[in-house]
Amino acid sequence: MIQLLGILVVALLLYLGQKTIYQKVWHKNLRVRLSFQEEGIWEGQESTLSEIIENQKKLPLTMLKVKFQTDRHLLFADTKGSRTTDKFYRNDIFQIGALEKVTRVLRFTAGRRGYYTIAEADLVASDLFLTAQYTATADIGHSSLYVYPKPFSHPEFRQSLKQLSGQVLTKRHLQEDPFEYRGIREYQPQDDLKSINWKATARTGEFKVNQKNYTAEKSVRIFINLEDTGILKKEDCVEASLQIATALLLLFLEQGMQVAVYCNGVDVLHNEPCILEAGGGIRQREAVLRAFALIDTSKPVRSFTELFSSRLSESSGALMTCIVSPNAYDDFASLILQYHTRHPDMKWFLPYSGTVPPEMEEELRSLITFISLREESV
Repeated sequence: MIQLLGILVVALLLYLGQKTIYQKVWHKNLRVRLSFQEEGIWEGQESTLSEIIENQKKLPLTMLKVKFQTDRHLLFADTKGSRTTDKFYRNDIFQIGALEKVTRVLRFTAGRRGYYTIAEADLVASDLFLTAQYTATADIGHSSLYVYPKPFSHPEFRQSLKQLSGQVLTKRHLQEDPFEYRGIREYQPQDDLKSINWKATARTGEFKVNQKNYTAEKSVRIFINLEDTGILKKEDCVEASLQIATALLLLFLEQGMQVAVYCNGVDVLHNEPCILEAGGGIRQREAVLRAFALIDTSKPVRSFTELFSSRLSESSGALMTCIVSPNAYDDFASLILQYHTRHPDMKWFLPYSGTVPPEMEEELRSLITFISLREESV
């Protein structure tokens, strides 16, 4: 009896001892990291989120729950232990030994354009016998993901892109820079005699001309108007506008053009409109795509005419000005008509979700390329 009582006392002391120890040190040397595999992906693209747990102490964690929340538009493949309301709430359970590192990879699909972050995670642990629970909040660093709008790809729009591409290339070839050279080529009948490179001609015995480069000042401008004056908001048309602008951006950058982008939608971080002056190459591509991802369409947009009327009226040497707007309210339409009388090299893309394009005056209608959202992409 005394021996049994002694065993019970020792067991009680061990239980209380481990409980005290766990209460004090369970969270020490415990690192939790949540990181997206990529910094930016396309809308509709699959990617992964890694949960990395490092227990850097000689004390095992019999049960550790990691809880975090993110936007519901990140569609996770495995939703066990999760729930979705206005946010996506994840609850994962781990069993981690002493000095052990565990990595779990969660697959998801980006369901919508946007900027997604995970700033912290809630931790719930237990003692060795699962009789007590301890909680803490882990600072996981700042894990963020840009989801870019997917390039618009409906059939009628792709045809419009081909035509637009041809027009811009034609104008570009007509405007060469006499001060920049990109090489020497053989003389052709249509070449100006002033372009003959006499040194190269004497060296080769055949007429050679300097091959001129296109001026770096020539660019394409994309204006995006997300202002909606209607009672019913056109969310699908607003998103389609950003997708159309993305397709235009990629088209012109692939042609080696300089592209400027101006949008009156405000970003989620600084509440400022999207304004990016002309630039080219990969750097401009990433800057614009990230700016598009940051646009928060739930916030009131800035007035397009107040922001961009003076900037629009300046041609700035642009080869082409593209307008993307799902709306044609009076002051905006008037601004576009005024611009078009001075600068006919302009294209206006207007996405609509109804069965027929919206009604408007013929003068304005002739400037617009209507893009139906009911057409299926192929």
